[in-house]
Amino acid sequence: MLGAIAGDIIGSVYEFSNFKATDFHPLIHARARFTDDTVCTVAIADCILNDKAPADALREWCQRYWTNGGWGQKYAKWLEGTSTEPYNSYGNGGAMRVSPCAWLFDDYQESMRKAMEVTAVTHNHPEGIRGAMAVNAAIFCFRKRASVADVHQLIEGQFKYDLSRSVDAIREHNPHSEAAQDTVPEAIICALQATSFEGAIRNAISIGGDSDTIGAITGSIAEARFGMADLSLNPSPSIPSDSFPPVESGPLFSL
Repeated sequence: MLGAIAGDIIGSVYEFSNFKATDFHPLIHARARFTDDTVCTVAIADCILNDKAPADALREWCQRYWTNGGWGQKYAKWLEGTSTEPYNSYGNGGAMRVSPCAWLFDDYQESMRKAMEVTAVTHNHPEGIRGAMAVNAAIFCFRKRASVADVHQLIEGQFKYDLSRSVDAIREHNPHSEAAQDTVPEAIICALQATSFEGAIRNAISIGGDSDTIGAITGSIAEARFGMADLSLNPSPSIPSDSFPPVESGPLFSL
């Protein structure tokens, strides 16, 4: 879960100002902040840990942090409404928030069922579902110490994503898209072709496009693969303290 948050924060300043290289400095920009990707991820963790309905948890957290923004038009309308009906989204919003499902269950099938449940509340289009399920599967398998080759084979075989491109090839031609079918395989590639957590995040930012969400998805997978020992999440003196969500005691604190 922390990998998704780190990727979101690091990518937040590049979403509409892409930097097409891996050597950006500092790693965490002075204007970096958490966005809707983080808020929705925490909401799903809260949903699981405290047995809340996914729609209720998402509305509670997103309305609390409304000004952090980045909400898609349809999602914002859904948040403001009272209906719990999904709106058939094929965006990457389900994939960006799914990581708690892979961390908080020790049975693969149970984890995947929960991933389906928390995604379908909004992103019930087949592409939205496929993206979230693929990300959840990758995280879960890396958590259980699967090899890169095994995860690669699973994602291509079960979810039919083409993972043959290199990060360099993606970087050359990557128009902005928020569709799961475009961004999820790219984020997975960034995690698979890295040699460290930080390297995975740098890959994700360097390909451009929807940088905070690609960063969040890549970070969620890379955390399970590498851990986060190579990345300091302590804010430097130049990072505004309000870039980081407040930490309170309780079940979320123990994640």
